[in-house]
Amino acid sequence: MSSKRAMRQAQKQAFAKHRSNITNNRFNLKKKNIINKKNKDKLKD
Repeated sequence: MSSKRAMRQAQKQAFAKHRSNITNNRFNLKKKNIINKKNKDKLKD
């Protein structure tokens, strides 16, 4: 019983970590793109 529960909890944690990684990566990519666009604009001038 307890091992089943532990497995389920570990699975939930792994999934939550996976989800947060996806959202964080998406957010960081947007940040990087904004920074890169600003730098490109400066280079044009």
